[in-house]
Amino acid sequence: MTYSWDFVPVLRHLDMLALGLLNTVKIAVASIVLGCGLGLLLALMRLSPSRLVRAPATAFIEFYRNTPPIVHFFWFFYALPVLADLSLDPLAAAILALATQSGAFYAEVFRGGIVSIETGQWEGAKALGMTRAQVMRRVVLPQAVGRMVPPFVERSFELTKTTALASTLAYGELLYQAMQVNSQTFRPLEVYTVVALLYLVLLVTAGALARRAERRLTAYR
Repeated sequence: MTYSWDFVPVLRHLDMLALGLLNTVKIAVASIVLGCGLGLLLALMRLSPSRLVRAPATAFIEFYRNTPPIVHFFWFFYALPVLADLSLDPLAAAILALATQSGAFYAEVFRGGIVSIETGQWEGAKALGMTRAQVMRRVVLPQAVGRMVPPFVERSFELTKTTALASTLAYGELLYQAMQVNSQTFRPLEVYTVVALLYLVLLVTAGALARRAERRLTAYR
């Protein structure tokens, strides 16, 4: 049996898929920005000499590394409103789920970059009278950033693909919009082929921009 491909019905609904792609980018960017802030805080906590500071950060990271992402989506959308007596729309729940999860993974990326800096540089900077915070800000982080870029980009790609889980909350990201288009066209092969190509274009473009940024950071080091 030979399948007859027909993309015309899907292309008629390209505006719906474009909106879904825009919403996917919206979730991804917001989650990456919030996740970076949380990840840096958790990384610094894990590097603290105080066990009381390290323990909560370690527990948070281990929880998110060892639980399925979809559980986080459902928890923020269905459970948190019950516990906190508030109402979250699908977009807010999806961003919170992804930002907290990505924060846990970014924390390990940042921590790995920081500990990769030779101890001699810490000691030299402290010998000049710098405080720990000053050493981190002026000496360690500027060098560590370049080493963090590859794993950071890889994790951000995974986060972007995980945005598809927002469809389970009926938020109109790319996969959810694709399901709506499929229900109108009854062309699943064509619909999901186009969706795969849109994800491919998005991530390849983001990867090219990331490599360009990495080259610039390397040039400045």
